[in-house]
Amino acid sequence: MFAYDWLHWSTFFVATFVLNVAPGPDVGYIFAQTLKNGREGGIAAMLGIWTGALGHVFMAAVGLSAVIAASATLFTGIKWLGAAYLIWIGVDAFLSASHAGDEVSEVEANILAQSRSSRAAIFKQGALIALLNPKTAIFFLAFLPQFVVEGAGTNSEQLFLHGILVIVVAAMVDPWVVFLGGKLQAVLHSNTGFSLWSNKFLGGVFVTLGLRLAFLER
Repeated sequence: MFAYDWLHWSTFFVATFVLNVAPGPDVGYIFAQTLKNGREGGIAAMLGIWTGALGHVFMAAVGLSAVIAASATLFTGIKWLGAAYLIWIGVDAFLSASHAGDEVSEVEANILAQSRSSRAAIFKQGALIALLNPKTAIFFLAFLPQFVVEGAGTNSEQLFLHGILVIVVAAMVDPWVVFLGGKLQAVLHSNTGFSLWSNKFLGGVFVTLGLRLAFLER
């Protein structure tokens, strides 16, 4: 079982690495959360995204991704639900920043910093963002079957194995996004207006992701 040659693994890992290092919505979300909430927030976002991706791996392995891809109604429903969720939390971030005012005192900036999102909330947010993206389901459905080898195990087992390895490769790439975002956040944190700016930036990321998802075609 799971007997593959070196060409199989080299092709798979090169393709997976390239896919993970390419800038995308997941990387943008992790980076934005790191800027807003520091490295702890970035790590929570990263773990949430991985958890959502794991859900898609499971769905691909049991065939649910194929159902989503085949059903126009289901695909559209998930797409609009995900888009609405992203835009809603993006607008909420904008409103939080605007209510605080454009100019804040050092005391007000400290209050804003203390009200940063909890790690649990960021984790749940990241997981939902990943799960409510039907494009992720179709990606796994299109990508993983290319590495199924006859006789190396059942299709479901092979899909699940390779899906898990996609997340393992992400675990070697995404922490660098958190590290770099944390470095930038540490530099900018001394600016009293940084909390407001980071809130607006995060809101912009959410709204952009929501609009991209809303106009996604199957």
